[in-house]
Parts: sequence; structure tokens; C-alpha cells
Amino acid sequence: MKLNIVPARTGITWVKLGIKTFMAQPLAMSGLFFMFMAMLSLATLVPFIGAALALALLPAATLGLMAATQEATKGKFPMPSILISAFRAGQQRMRAMMVLGGLYAAGFLTLMGISALFDGGEFARLYLVGGKITEELLLQRGFQTAMWVALGLYLPLSLLFWHAPALVHWHGVTPIKSLFFSLMACYRNLGALTVFAFAWTGVFLIAALLVSLIASLLGNPALATVVMFPVALVIVAMFFTSIYFTFRDSFSHDDGSASGRERMHYDPVTDSYVADDL
Repeated sequence: MKLNIVPARTGITWVKLGIKTFMAQPLAMSGLFFMFMAMLSLATLVPFIGAALALALLPAATLGLMAATQEATKGKFPMPSILISAFRAGQQRMRAMMVLGGLYAAGFLTLMGISALFDGGEFARLYLVGGKITEELLLQRGFQTAMWVALGLYLPLSLLFWHAPALVHWHGVTPIKSLFFSLMACYRNLGALTVFAFAWTGVFLIAALLVSLIASLLGNPALATVVMFPVALVIVAMFFTSIYFTFRDSFSHDDGSASGRERMHYDPVTDSYVADDL
């Protein structure tokens, strides 16, 4: 397994590939995304442990969408069963994915616990359990602080788990090492991931602007609110489709296929990454 260092402009390529792949299989990819959302939503209904269970399932469910994208790139129609790919890869990798899910849930609940120190748990309760968002609540300084603290802590957590499910599933990496490799890959390709994030933000803003413009031209501004929700869901589905490409281009098998880019490989003897001589 080698770590590929890609140019920052690759972030734009990942966005384009995500949109292109989604448009090639719109029914399959949108359907799988809604199943993905439904599965996590149903998990939250489990008494007492629903929120934690949904969080623990998120890495495996995300891997399922990545596997679906991989199938779509081959011109195949991904079937619904692909969403549980993480649990069909043998007992060893299934256990590893379950451990990874447990680590993600623990990490997320920990950061929510830290945010609760600033507002008595209002933001955490609203996010994990749900409730009514009021203007008064949003204007509370403690609530705002808790929100920004949670967002700030979520960034390193997301980098730790960005590639981890795919590394466990496709490369057989242990859960703890997958977190290290994921963080290392995100750090080395931070430029591309930053462009990737800004590009998707731009896609969303352009879509919102177009929807608002069309609604205004039709003389029905309220239509923008109704239409924007399904449009936003489609964009999020495209975003999840593009995640596979961030992994595919960041890692490769040790077969020379990444020639022309800076590469690193994991040395089990020294338990570290070693740069390749190009």
C-alpha cells in the first residue's frame, strides 16, 4: 500500500468525478443514499442507545456508498446489498469495522461532551436527540460557543476517519493503524482536500442561487424553500459519491501504478511510512 501525494487541483477532479459518476447512475446512487440515510435514522430509534448506534454504523455505511461508487465506475448497477459490504467481507474485517465504528461513536460523543461544558449540553442534546431550534436559543452565547467548539473538534475527528473505513475494508489495515494512515493521507493531501471542500461549497451556493433566481422569475419566492431541500439532498448524495475518489487517488497498491507522483509505503518492520525513490 502506497500513499500518493496529489496536487491541490485534484480536489476539483474529485468533485467532477463525483458528479459524473452520480449522473451515470442517478437512480442507483440516489436510491442508495436515501437507504443510507434511512438506515441511520432507523438506528436512532433504538431506545437508549439509538444515537450511539447510528454513529457506530456510520463508517460501515459510508464504506457501502464508496463500494457502490466503485461499482458505478465499472459501469455496473450497484445493488442495495452493497450497502452492507463491510459486514460481508469475512469475520475479521467485520470485527475490525465494528471496532472502527465504536471508536467513531466514542470520539463523536466525547467531543459533544466537551461542547456541553460551554452551554450545559443544549447543543449536544439538540444534535443527538433533536428538538426545536428557536431564535432565542441560537442567539445564546453559550450555545454558539458550544457549536463552534464541536465543529472545531469534529475536523480532526473527520480526518482520522476519512479514509479509515476503506483502509480497513480494502487493505485489511487494523482499526488503530487505519486512523493514523487516514490522518497522514489527509495531512499530506490537505491542499487537495481543502480545494475539494471549497468546490463542494461552491456547488451548493450556485445551486441555491439558481433555485432562488428561478423562483423569483416565476414570481413565487417561497418556492425556493420547497425546491432547495431535494436539491440539497441530491448534492449531498453527489458529495458522498465523490468520497471514493479521494481514497482511490490517495492510496494505491505497491505495483508502480502511481508513477509520476510522490509516494510513500508502509514498512511493517519499522511500523512507519517510508518515502519511495522516484
